[in-house]
Amino acid sequence: MVKTIVALVFILLLAGWYLSYLASRLDSLHHRVETSWAHLDALLQKRAAIALEIAHSPSVDAATSLVLTAAAYQAREANIVERSEAEIALSQSLKLLLSDELSAPSGIEVELLSALSAITEKISVGITIHTEAVQSAQFLRNKALFKLFRLAGHAPLPMRYSFEDDIL
Repeated sequence: MVKTIVALVFILLLAGWYLSYLASRLDSLHHRVETSWAHLDALLQKRAAIALEIAHSPSVDAATSLVLTAAAYQAREANIVERSEAEIALSQSLKLLLSDELSAPSGIEVELLSALSAITEKISVGITIHTEAVQSAQFLRNKALFKLFRLAGHAPLPMRYSFEDDIL
């Protein structure tokens, strides 16, 4: 009788520890999603700042400058709901500018174009990291054990944004 009670207590403690471990793992994945988003957001803000510098460059025509400035400010000021559309608009504006630059070079500073190219590569890596983190968290949260014991708590479901597929 005592052996079965001790065994039952041991099994309950082991199950409690395992659930705690799973909840901790999910929490660390949620933290990873948040930090990857913060890093990606910082890179997107830098891209908008570079776009503004390019837009205010004297070699850019007025119409292109106006479109690029509007898109950059919209991307910098957009809330989380409008963020995807704003980033897509900025990407399209930059693609338009770069295609015009390649067909008829207008003398935009090489430093700005190389900075834009470098930040675009970093954004691509940041998107990959963020997407992987979101997928990992969503995969764990969809398991029955996580749903049954509500191991996610009140944390919102991590999500991807549509602009992540459309960056330069």
